This record gives sequence, structure tokens and C-alpha cells, in this order.
Amino acid sequence: MNRLAVYFTGLKEVEVRQEPIPEVYPGSVLVQSECSAISPGTEMLLYRGQAPHDLATDDVIPALAGEMRFPFKYGYASVGVVTEVGEGVDRSWEGQRVFSFNPHETHFLASPSDLIRIPDSLPTEDAVFLANMETAVNFLHDGHPLVGESVAVIGQGVVGLLTTMLLGRIPLAALMTLEPVARRRAVSRSAGAHASFDPSLEGVQNEVLTALRRMSASSGFDLSYEVSGSPEALNLAIGLTGDSGRVIIGSWYGRKQAALDLGGRFHRSRIEFKSSQVSTVDPRLSGRWSKSRRLATALQMLTVAKPAQLITHRFPIGEASLAYDLLDKHPDEAIQVLLEHSTSKSG
Repeated sequence: MNRLAVYFTGLKEVEVRQEPIPEVYPGSVLVQSECSAISPGTEMLLYRGQAPHDLATDDVIPALAGEMRFPFKYGYASVGVVTEVGEGVDRSWEGQRVFSFNPHETHFLASPSDLIRIPDSLPTEDAVFLANMETAVNFLHDGHPLVGESVAVIGQGVVGLLTTMLLGRIPLAALMTLEPVARRRAVSRSAGAHASFDPSLEGVQNEVLTALRRMSASSGFDLSYEVSGSPEALNLAIGLTGDSGRVIIGSWYGRKQAALDLGGRFHRSRIEFKSSQVSTVDPRLSGRWSKSRRLATALQMLTVAKPAQLITHRFPIGEASLAYDLLDKHPDEAIQVLLEHSTSKSG
């Protein structure tokens, strides 16, 4: 019996391959995937060959061990059902719906310790957002937004919108977002943003700051998030952030370079830049926060946010190349793209 697996095989090339379904060994379980979510940020960097070749695919996820050299499998948001358990594994895992940080493939082996049980009350199409919701939770942990502060979020892709959804639950003086795609700006406003602006328009920085002064009598944002994936947006973040404000950089730029304007108000304004990456927990929080606690919080937030509303396209896994082509050529048409996996084994 075979499984289907998506491989990045070259520049803007993906291939769906048939492989033997691996045999369960002691201590492992076999998961049959229902669906997996494509990351339009990270996976597009890989697809376009913009990721550093000397970087490990992932430092902490066992299923993503290896280097970013073609051909390789990738993906980190899969939901499926445990269909078989190996010797020494608690039988309660059999039939359990689970989330896994696993590449796009219809069947895979995993250790139970690497799986997250999905509550019966959480729909699969919400659960598949767990990885990105954990990232959004981590952004808030790293940014420390306070009641009454003003916050800007640059970029309203999947992670940006989830971040806005969480920030929208805090009584902020102002929550504003910047996103070039009109459809996403509309979703952003419904997600909790007080206003959303097109960053490609001339004079947008002054327009945003004028709106901020009307709402909060502040001349700059206390906290700005850069999650657009565009290095050029960092200068916009500097321009929007007030004295002693914080800029949280959630984007991964791969090999794209950032030309920062640090000769203007940045230095005198004492603006703090901080990278936020979900693989680890901030050392200042690690005494109380573990990755498992953060994941449990993210699961809870999924039940509140109901992010399945962000799914715009679904493709059978066998048509994965069409999904990546859409995200590459027409990113403005999509928010979250899902790969749907057959419920029957390929032969």
C-alpha cells in the first residue's frame, strides 16, 4: 500500500510522489491525514528558492529533520486520525484525532509525544490552524501588549490575522493593521482592527499616524508587529512606532535582505527591535511557560477565533502543484489554502 507525499523538487517545482506506507514499529503510531495547511509565508520562500541552503529545515521538529536542499518534504500543519498503534503504545491513541507538525503526506509515523490530541469539540478545519495560532500566541507573549496601548500589525496574512484576532480581545486604545490586499483588510476589520490601511499608497504612514492621534492622542504606536514577510516593511514599522516603543519581527525573510534606515528617528527614539520565533519559549517566561502550555493555550484560542473562516481554497493533495502555483502567482486571491487528503489508502 502506498501513501502520497509532496516534495519540493526544484525552483517553483513540487511533485506528489507515491511511497510505501511505513510499518509501525514499537513506540510509534500510524496517522492517516485528513488535511494539511500550506504556510504561504515559509513554504513560498522554499518554493521560490529564497531559503538559506545551509540552514536546517527545522531545529526542533523531528519530522522536519534535514537541510533545505531539493528534493525535500515540508509542511507543519497536519490533522489526521491514528489508525494503528505500535507495541508499547497506549491503546487509547487508536482512533484519536490529532494534530502534527508534519509534512504534507497522506500517512505518516509519529511518536505519541509529538502529537497533540484534538478535543472532540474542535472542528478539523479549525484545528489545522494550531501551528499558526501558537505563533500568534507567541507574538503576544513576546510583545507584552498592555491594556490601553496602541498596536499596529503590518501584514494580514494567516498569522497576521490570527494575531489581530487575539489582540482584538484586549482593550487597546487603538489596533490598526496594514495590508495591501483589500479582501484581507476587510477580514482584518471584522477580526477586531479599528482600522486597516493599504501600505502601498503614498503617504500612508502619515495617514495612519493621523488616525492614531484621533483615537489615542498618541504620536506613535507603543507596539508594532512586522509579519508581512517583506523586509521593506521594517522601515514602515520604525516610522509608525513611538518613542521607547517595541517592534516585534515575526517574519522570516529567508535570503531577502533588509535595508534599514537607522539614521533617522530610530536611534533617538530608543525603539526596541525583537525577533519572535515560535520554536522556543522566551527565557523570561520559561519558568512558568512550557511549549505544551503554550500549545494548550493556542488550542483554547482556536475555539474562540474559529479560524476556518480564513480558508479560501481547497485542493486534493494530488493537485498540490496547483495550490503552490496559485500562491505564487495570485497571492491576493488566497488567504489559507488547504490540501485535502484522501481517506482511503492509495494502491
